[in-house]
Amino acid sequence: MTPNAASSSAPSRRSFLASTAVATAAVAGGMPLLAACGGSDSGSREGTTSGKDAKKLLPAYVASNVVAPDIPAKNGSAAGFTRKLDLADLKTSVPEKLGKGGKVTVMSPFWGSPPKGDNPYYQGMNDLIGVDVRWQNQDGNTYEQKLGAVLASSDVPDVVVVPGWNMNGKIPSAIIGKFADLGPYLSGDAVKEYPNLAAIPTDAWRRSIFGGKLRGLPMPSPWAPSMVPLYRQDIFDKEGYEVPKSCDEFMALAKDITNARAKRWACLDMKWTAFQAFGVFNGSEKPLHWNLVDGKLVNRVETEEYLEALEWSRKLFEAGVVHPDSEMGKTAPDPGPKFAKGEFLVYPNNISQWWGRTAEQATQNPEFKIWGMDVWGHDGGDPTMWADQPAGIFAFVNKKASEAVVRDVLAVANVTAAPYGTKEYMMTNYGVEGTHYTVEDGVPAKTDQGNIDVMNAYVMVASPAPTIAHPDFPEVARGQVEWQQRMGAFTRKSSFYGMQITEPSRYTNLSNNFEQLEDDIVRGRKKISDMQQAVSDWKSKGGDELRDWYKKILDENGSAAN
Repeated sequence: MTPNAASSSAPSRRSFLASTAVATAAVAGGMPLLAACGGSDSGSREGTTSGKDAKKLLPAYVASNVVAPDIPAKNGSAAGFTRKLDLADLKTSVPEKLGKGGKVTVMSPFWGSPPKGDNPYYQGMNDLIGVDVRWQNQDGNTYEQKLGAVLASSDVPDVVVVPGWNMNGKIPSAIIGKFADLGPYLSGDAVKEYPNLAAIPTDAWRRSIFGGKLRGLPMPSPWAPSMVPLYRQDIFDKEGYEVPKSCDEFMALAKDITNARAKRWACLDMKWTAFQAFGVFNGSEKPLHWNLVDGKLVNRVETEEYLEALEWSRKLFEAGVVHPDSEMGKTAPDPGPKFAKGEFLVYPNNISQWWGRTAEQATQNPEFKIWGMDVWGHDGGDPTMWADQPAGIFAFVNKKASEAVVRDVLAVANVTAAPYGTKEYMMTNYGVEGTHYTVEDGVPAKTDQGNIDVMNAYVMVASPAPTIAHPDFPEVARGQVEWQQRMGAFTRKSSFYGMQITEPSRYTNLSNNFEQLEDDIVRGRKKISDMQQAVSDWKSKGGDELRDWYKKILDENGSAAN
């Protein structure tokens, strides 16, 4: 049996690629851009919908009071649950089946080996919902290519899941052309027919507006930062290492830790932590991020902070304190085994790995303790961090679907969006008691069958407000939520926070090479001057025009910044 945790913090691209639950995706390279997609619609294919126009489309928000969290959400954090699980005390959030027995096909990315279509988990979920959901699972590592082929064809499933990191090339235009307006079913008070959908935060719904229509069913995310400098607290305590509070302190600590002859290095590539420490803004799946600074619209690649973060990251490699695996970039192996052996002590990754690594080592390495460092300001002051987007994965309904099919899809979503502590949540995330999991001393553990059947499926249709709950390791759940709350206090929302923006297709490939150039600079293969030249070329080839286009969005919709 394998211990299992429940966490409905929506996965970003990095969390999916890093999560131990989808380790097969960890070695995936970049997601290539897509071939042509088709479709037509009267809605705009560019820009965004915000302000008063968005307000008319948004579902009414009615907070769920079915189960009270142990740690209420604050500063953009998830809500946290630290109590043991009592199956006899589970609440019911969907008192009657809303599904009418129809068949719904769902295409979704899948990491791992898909289970058989008639497995007990799928059967149990479909019985609970009252809908016959048929899954068309596709390899998550190559999902973008498959998505492009399907959206370019006339054979589109009833529901298609699209992660934000796959919204490249012509996919955003295809979303507008191929998928239904859910506004008549969900906008305003209409959503109250589906109480669990009504409890999804408004920001996540705003992010689900594409081409002037409410088209997406969201997987909500906390807006508090999700990228954590994870470290071996047990070794830090044993060796007397202090958690650093500035970039200079980290460098000094890294040199103290590193002993290449003993096969110990301080860290992996720290670029993502460097961006946080130097206050480099982010806030979308786009490779390049915009923000209004002193009245001027600036891209992050134009800022001194961006160059300083790259330079500090490069100095770590130059000092020899970075584990050699990081030289391999995206093709590096899963960091888990060498982190467990103590070959390196710090690495930045999605907050989901905090529990994942804990669960991996619980029985074989009882001394092992992973924890999250608070992010420091580069100079030792408070950091300036930037909010993650409030939703990053969406399910869309085929534009040709009948009203009966749309309502069956919403019946599915109303169950999968059930909050933690309910019978519907347990079925969605754990499966059938006895077949897929057992509970001992308040801790659920998946059976071998559960590890085969109950994987990234129904949660892809819709999810509840962000929640972190680990009945097997409640101290980790508390640590994660409290870390989010502390870091959330230093977090700002960028000018385009929460906006779903579709760039004109002529700019599709403008920023393709920046991430690779960042990594080359950090590893010493390129120089800071190469980035400065790339920025100059980017501006002349369309970056300045794109700035004007984004400025118009701000002029028309206002800034979302706080």
